[in-house]
Amino acid sequence: MDDVRIGNTLRVIRIRKRLRQSDVARRAGVRRETVGRLERGGLGRERLDTFRAVAQALGVRSDLRLQWQGADLDRIVNAAHADMHEAIARLLARRGGWEWRPEVSFSIYGERGVIDILAWHAETRSLLIIELKTELVDPQDLAATMGRRARLGAEIAHRFGWRPLSVNTWVVISDTSTNRRRHARYRAMLGPVFRQDGRTMRRWLRQPAGTIAALSFWSDVRAGALSRTISQTKRIRPTRTTRSRA
Repeated sequence: MDDVRIGNTLRVIRIRKRLRQSDVARRAGVRRETVGRLERGGLGRERLDTFRAVAQALGVRSDLRLQWQGADLDRIVNAAHADMHEAIARLLARRGGWEWRPEVSFSIYGERGVIDILAWHAETRSLLIIELKTELVDPQDLAATMGRRARLGAEIAHRFGWRPLSVNTWVVISDTSTNRRRHARYRAMLGPVFRQDGRTMRRWLRQPAGTIAALSFWSDVRAGALSRTISQTKRIRPTRTTRSRA
């Protein structure tokens, strides 16, 4: 990461937007001196949250990329996400009565997105929108995104022939100390949006009743770890007779 280049970029964008350092500082909730220090290449002396706040104040989306021993970290993170996806799918299968679709994309009224898991409980006509997060990066965006998906959920479900009586949301976050700290920091904002936790969610999955919006932490989502754990679960395969009746 080139701190000087990043600082120059922030300065150029600020000038093109005809903003003063004090204007950016006020929008970001930081001191003017902090904006000046970032523009002079002092990123290493500031907290990452501070940099993100300043970038957001300028309408800039930051993309932090890491490298480690030549490994493709995107692949590692995606593997952890895939393991998490598999674990949640297994949980739904064990609860019974659920069917689901992975990676459901939608575009409605100009609003687009991809839902990690869209689940349906036919008996109670309950729709469940599941979002999987290996990292809790932007809690405010997460709350807004899930609110939008809940609003559009019934229409998204129609393409599968589902007519939900309730649209529910569940955010599942990898249980790491960093994610716990971020969640604690933004508890006042996230709490009113996601009122239920993992224990409540697991009970609800057994017998859906009412509308639920939950956020919970999922332990051990390192790449491969969940797959090894899940592979130990005994599968009960239907007999030929059972399949023919279906």
